[in-house]
Amino acid sequence: MNQTHLRLGVNIDHVATIRNARGGGHPDPVRAARQAAAAGADGITAHLREDRRHISDNDISRLIDSIDLPLNLEIAATEEMLDIALRHRPHAACIVPEKRQEVTTEGGLDAVGGHNHLQYYVGKLRDAGIRVSLFVDPDIAQLEAAAALRAPVVELHVGAYCEAHLEDRVGARTQAELARIVGAAAACAELGLECHAGHGLTFDTVAPVAAIPQVMELNIGHFLIGEAIFCGLDASIRRMRSLMDQARAEAGGARSA
Repeated sequence: MNQTHLRLGVNIDHVATIRNARGGGHPDPVRAARQAAAAGADGITAHLREDRRHISDNDISRLIDSIDLPLNLEIAATEEMLDIALRHRPHAACIVPEKRQEVTTEGGLDAVGGHNHLQYYVGKLRDAGIRVSLFVDPDIAQLEAAAALRAPVVELHVGAYCEAHLEDRVGARTQAELARIVGAAAACAELGLECHAGHGLTFDTVAPVAAIPQVMELNIGHFLIGEAIFCGLDASIRRMRSLMDQARAEAGGARSA
């Protein structure tokens, strides 16, 4: 397993959120995607929600046509979203849970209880040559279900760890949530799953997750867009990239010492 480079996927949803608050075309998420690429992103993530609250169908078309980086399209497991994914053929499709009333994605998929429903969508995406990932909590049963569904990738929902860090920094709850992520990442390797992680990561929380050797990609969006208000998107992404690389290098050095 290549442990030297941890990929960064930049989620541009909330550039579109700001645009949609007033209407029109500014700020343009495609422009943000291009700037993310220049700043060191390895991929672009965009969540096309059923209510189109931020990213639009036109945004997806333009991203496919305009950027060279791989596009990770986050979608719910519905016929409409499957049709869109099959039409555009993004590099990857991450199946996420979705509720109309939620502000943002609140937790991982129930791949255990939803096995029969998800099996159809995973199969259709795989058959189309799209890399399928499932957004799940760091729970062994969910990972085993993902493996049974033959999804090659899982993205671990690390929101509970990030929320704990806000409350007690490096206290007991934070350490417990981080241990869950470490254990889940190790289980991914045993199950043959490529492990990604995301949701809520910041400059203060990214290093311990980036240091986990089995984690191959981080997807980060809201924090980077928010921080860009103060320092610019380029500087925001470059700092996150640097923190990830530093954590990975230090962890690799510690393991080889």
